[in-house]
Amino acid sequence: MIIEQMKLRDLLRIMYSGKNNRIRQLLPLYGRLEMMLLFRRPLRGVLRFLMVPIFVLALCHAPALGAGEEGAVRSEPLAEQLRERFKTESFSLGILLQTQGAFSFEDTDFNGGRAWDLGSTRIDFRGTVDRNFTYRVRVYFLSQQQSIDARVGYRFSDNLQVVAGAFKPYLSRELDPSPANLDFVRRARLVGAMMNTLEIGASVIGEAGPLQYRFGMYNGSGVAGVTAIAEQNDNRFLYTGRLALVVEPSGGHELELGLNGAYNGSRDEDVGNTGLTSKGGRVLYGGYASYDGSVFFGTAEFMQSRFDVAGTGNGVEDGLAVAAGPEETITGMYATAGVRVAERHAVLVRWDYLGFDLRGDTSDRILLGWNYDPTSLVSFRVNALADFSDHAGTQFGLSGVFQYHF
Repeated sequence: MIIEQMKLRDLLRIMYSGKNNRIRQLLPLYGRLEMMLLFRRPLRGVLRFLMVPIFVLALCHAPALGAGEEGAVRSEPLAEQLRERFKTESFSLGILLQTQGAFSFEDTDFNGGRAWDLGSTRIDFRGTVDRNFTYRVRVYFLSQQQSIDARVGYRFSDNLQVVAGAFKPYLSRELDPSPANLDFVRRARLVGAMMNTLEIGASVIGEAGPLQYRFGMYNGSGVAGVTAIAEQNDNRFLYTGRLALVVEPSGGHELELGLNGAYNGSRDEDVGNTGLTSKGGRVLYGGYASYDGSVFFGTAEFMQSRFDVAGTGNGVEDGLAVAAGPEETITGMYATAGVRVAERHAVLVRWDYLGFDLRGDTSDRILLGWNYDPTSLVSFRVNALADFSDHAGTQFGLSGVFQYHF
């Protein structure tokens, strides 16, 4: 390991020049990391995992960090032709094509094992018609469990609208972005553990000055296919609410602070991808903070869900009181920090925590990311992962996505 450190230090010195201040700044920083590796042995494995990708990315892009205004906006005539033909107010076509790759350093199913996947592949139709009515249909293909996302709506004003159909509920800040605009290849784990990515219902979406609000009512059982919709109706619903304050100080910075809450009365509800089933009356709550600037950006979110686990009590009879079973509490949180190191490059780091009280299992996951957008329609994301779990121990993996998004 000492040999590897010396090789990297030598490489830094070779690339050092009087014109490259970024490399000059990296040398003392690397020296401090070297000392941490030598004298703090418990951190050695984690630091070794984090250090090499960070310095490789820094070396690759250090010349571009001081480019300033030299990187002019690139002309994309073919992309503009597509937008002119297929992006109008009454009809807008969207396409997302993704190819994903996953690799686990151990021969396990961690991080999806070792496989290729087609990710989130879909076609999107939407628009606004006369008298302020709106529509949207997204058809998913291949690896997606959900087959369709369809909604209609009415816009009362620029600040208030209602939508009804099958769409993403406003339960988590991490669930909001399109798969094409995620910070990492996959969403933070709290999304999959605590919620369905699509629900059938209605929602009110609005804003009053800097305050944004989202209130919804859904079936609460997700979208398992058209034939299963009737089976989801147990006369109980999922109620959701969000309040967010958006502050935009001068200089192109934006800060958003929000609170989420939900109550799902549906019985025998499958809780995300955990394999657990709720007897009913599941609650979900949390909050988040998101910052976006010209150079730095980041998000931190906390969520928790509490429910009685089905299949562990004295049975359930329709019309009678439900026998209380063991209560499970799922806790999820993450913190993401990123920096745009050049016009089309960004490097990111994320801490992702997920814990189950009843199971007694917790895990911390560290992710490093590099995002590159060669054009406005094509992008790459590459992630390195290290997972520290009470149940599975320490595992490492890599993942990436190559996508076209129009």
